[in-house]
Amino acid sequence: MSDGNAAAISALVVAHNEETHLPDCLARLQFADEVVVVLDRCTDKSRDIAQAAGARIVEGAWPLEGPRRNAGIAACAGPWVLEVDADERVPDALAEEVRRVIASAAPGYFLIRFDNYIGDRLVRYGWGAYNGASAGPRLFTKGAKHWGDQLVHPKIALDGPRRWLETPIDHLVDDDISDMIARFDRYTTARAADLRASGEIGSLANNLRRIISRFWKSYISRKGYREKHFGLLLALFSATYPLVSYLKAKIAEEEGR
Repeated sequence: MSDGNAAAISALVVAHNEETHLPDCLARLQFADEVVVVLDRCTDKSRDIAQAAGARIVEGAWPLEGPRRNAGIAACAGPWVLEVDADERVPDALAEEVRRVIASAAPGYFLIRFDNYIGDRLVRYGWGAYNGASAGPRLFTKGAKHWGDQLVHPKIALDGPRRWLETPIDHLVDDDISDMIARFDRYTTARAADLRASGEIGSLANNLRRIISRFWKSYISRKGYREKHFGLLLALFSATYPLVSYLKAKIAEEEGR
């Protein structure tokens, strides 16, 4: 932990059964004045790992991601919060930049770029939409960021000037192609539930039309082609995500589930 000579910062990690990722994640957060770990219905060794790392633990059960993350932000004591997922790693250079910036920055938020990995491979291009962002508002003062109630990829409300940090955070997105497919299945199921809950499932024609535009955006506009076969996979997943989500919602509706 920090010696407290600079502006106070809380590092926040929200986890559900993340015993594989937590040790490395928490080891990279010891520069913070405090580490807060929110444990949501964990049944593995996540609590023991967080406790051994000296983290302050908040435990509970939150059906939705947004309220879970908002509870974590509220639990942070520092005026600045660095929000990190368990599958992310803060490099030393980013830790140094964070400490330097918050010493004099006005309230608000900073976007941090992601170096996204599939296995050991750094995949820089093609990200976006459901696949995962290339950057996110991860460093902010309390009150400058609030999560919404959507089931998958909750919306974020931000307050203050839009600023950027220079150093990216390492994001271990998927282990391999099978993991990519499993995540696609989980996210389309969650999105289908959101569509049904909203009462606006949409139409088959509209979701079919979106395939081409979304493929183009991932593979061409976001330069997924530079990643060769991985870029093609990202583009295909992004293109078919709305259609598969729609079909899952319609089938569940027809079957009365």
